[in-house]
Amino acid sequence: MTAHGASREAAAAARERLDALTDSTSVDATRLADELAAVTALLDREGGLRRVLTDPAQAGEAKAELVRRLIGGQVSETTADLVSGLVRSRWSQPRDLVDALEELASTADLTAAEKSGTLDDAEDELFRFGRIVSSSTGLRAALTDRKATVAAKTELLHRLLGGRAKPVTERLVTRLVTVPRGRSLEAGLEALSKLAADRRSRVVAVVTSAVALSEPQKQRLGAALAKLYGRTMHLNLDVDPEVVGGIRVQVGDEVINGSIADRLEDAARRMAS
Repeated sequence: MTAHGASREAAAAARERLDALTDSTSVDATRLADELAAVTALLDREGGLRRVLTDPAQAGEAKAELVRRLIGGQVSETTADLVSGLVRSRWSQPRDLVDALEELASTADLTAAEKSGTLDDAEDELFRFGRIVSSSTGLRAALTDRKATVAAKTELLHRLLGGRAKPVTERLVTRLVTVPRGRSLEAGLEALSKLAADRRSRVVAVVTSAVALSEPQKQRLGAALAKLYGRTMHLNLDVDPEVVGGIRVQVGDEVINGSIADRLEDAARRMAS
């Protein structure tokens, strides 16, 4: 595997862990976003620490333990576990770890919006704000002024967005403007809009099977369901030996029972092939 491929794989695994966490109703996605953003800011400032946590010569457990010593007690156990998992992975460049953390923070915020039914609004607001910034050189200059304080930029954004946009939109834009991490404002807004669009098109399938599915079976089932529904599927997996027909899939309000659905039989054939 190439180093670049390693970072891509590590980021994908981190997104899967985040999805598994935030799909649980017991996890406060907004708090998780805030804490992940704080860790992102820490690693963005501390280049030495960033390099240590991505050093392939260091044992994964040692790096995870260092993370726990640094942020344990300051963030939730959920956040500490997630970040510990990230530093155990292999990264091609120190920046890749920070990029992944930042994306996870934004995704957690968008997940909170999804749960509250405001994700569509947030996606639209991010897009429209990007258009406003592109058409207003004065606003862009004020938001990217390196001499302006974080407090001044935050206040300006609150005057622009407070009460006019969803709280998650204001949070995401404020984080981008106050911690740009070397990106242009337009590029950052475009990335956030894409994350929101990707999140909105994500469909969750709750899959209950009589026995645990292997990784190839998960992939084939996910592909079959994606073809069936015409949208990318995220699988939440559970094992229940009593499940009828060996497998049960629920997508929204629709339940596909293995004993009665031709579509599931097709998925099963794909899994067996």
